[in-house]
Order: sequence, then structure tokens, then C-alpha cells
Amino acid sequence: MQQIKQKLHDFSELVMFQHSIFSLPFIFIAMLVAAEGWFGWKLLLLGTLAAVSARNFAMGVNRYLDRDIDILNPRTQNRPSVDGRVSHAQMRWFILLNGGLFVLIAYFINPLALQLSLPILAVLGAYTIFKRFSAAAHLILGVSLGLAPIAGVVAVLGEVTGWSFYLAFGVMFWVAGFDLLYSLQDIDFDKAHGLHSIPSKFGATTTMHIAKLFHLLTIGLWGGFTLSAGLGVWAWIAVLFGAVMLGYEHYLVNKDFTKIDKAFFTVNGYLGFVFLLLIVIEVA
Repeated sequence: MQQIKQKLHDFSELVMFQHSIFSLPFIFIAMLVAAEGWFGWKLLLLGTLAAVSARNFAMGVNRYLDRDIDILNPRTQNRPSVDGRVSHAQMRWFILLNGGLFVLIAYFINPLALQLSLPILAVLGAYTIFKRFSAAAHLILGVSLGLAPIAGVVAVLGEVTGWSFYLAFGVMFWVAGFDLLYSLQDIDFDKAHGLHSIPSKFGATTTMHIAKLFHLLTIGLWGGFTLSAGLGVWAWIAVLFGAVMLGYEHYLVNKDFTKIDKAFFTVNGYLGFVFLLLIVIEVA
């Protein structure tokens, strides 16, 4: 029993399971707005399982393909994928099982969800490959999480709405922006090993300017979502709250690079959760 518990802990650490908080709120935001209220227990369960399995697949692919890089980086060389706690074979099975589970869940949601399931998995697996040759990898990561609101709308309506693109692109620039700030930790390592990140290519100062631009676009797009979906005052408060939190995030990083973890995990976690809570109040 203890061994099983330890292995579950190792897999949780492998995919940083607690970071699912970044994608889950915006799936549910899209589902709530699409349904104009409560969308039902069935879709809550299927949506949660789809989001978790998709993220597990993406993180599994990332950790598996990045083994040669992570073992060289002092910040990542203690990950379960590197130190042997999770074997290469176990990682491959983990990727296959979560990819298969995602497709199976999509089958039970609706036909469009099933049709989109494999293309979505392809996008989710592309981030690790992109950073080997393109600084656009940050945006690919943003696209991966930006697909969450689109998936939420498809689950409820069986189609894609115009307002969901505003929400999705907002999430894309939000994630790409905070990934830029997070990647400042590895700027020297990326330069030394020829990895194509924006910090290694343009430097820390320019990276922070680009991150600010991305987050300005985020707020503008979330405002467009609120207008396009015909939402009211609580949704606008959510957008304003997002702007304040992103401003605070940049304040933390500009003040002290050692606060990057706090900016990345704590601030963005609260942003997604409170945004969801305010949308719940709006549609209720």
C-alpha cells in the first residue's frame, strides 16, 4: 500500500498535478456561459476528467522528451522523470493511458468533441518539440491551455461560438505571458544549451516588455469576451480583477526575480479561481 501511495505521489510530482488549477477554471467559465447557468453533473465530471487527462498527457510528453535537458539543469534534475523514480516505460504507458482516456471521454461528450480530440492531443504534445527550434514555443504552450475554453463550449453546445475565441485567445496570451516570466529562471541555461526561448534570444528586459504586452492583450480579449457574450457587471469585475492580479505579478517579478515562483503559481492560481467565482455569480 505504501509503495502504491509513493508511486502516485511520484506521478503527481511528475506532472505537477496541482497546476491543473490554471486550465480548469476557464473550461468551467466557458461551460457556464455556454449553458447560461448550470450545465449538469455529467458534464462537470466529463469536463474535469477530460481536462486532467489532457494535461497529464501534455506534461507526460514534456517530461519524457525533455529528459536529456532536465538532467543537465540544476532546477529540474530532481524530477521523477530524471532521477529514476518514474521509469521510461512507465512514462510511455502514462502518456498512452491519458491520451486514450481523453479520446474516450470525448466520445462520451459529443461527436464534435471526438473529432477534435486527436488534433488537440497533437497540439498539446507540440510544445516540447517547438522549444528545440523556435522561440514561439511560449505561444504554443498558451495555445495548449487556450484550447480549454473552446473544449468547454463544444462540450455544452456541440459547436464553437464567437465569444469563446475571445476567451481562448485571452487565455493563450495570459499563459504565454506568465511562461515568459517563469522562463527567466532558465535564461543562462537556455543560452548555454541552445534552447530557443524568448529570454535567451532577446534578454530579460525585452522579455518582460513582451510579457506585459501579452498580458495587456489578455485583458483586452477578456473584455471582448465579456462584450461578445453579453455578460454584465460581475464579468467586468472579473476582467478588472484579472488586470489587477497581472499587474501585481509584474510588480513582483520586476522587484525581485526570486519572486517568480510566487508570481507564477500563487497569483495566477488566484486569478483563475476568482475569475470563475465571479462568472458563477454573473450567470446565477
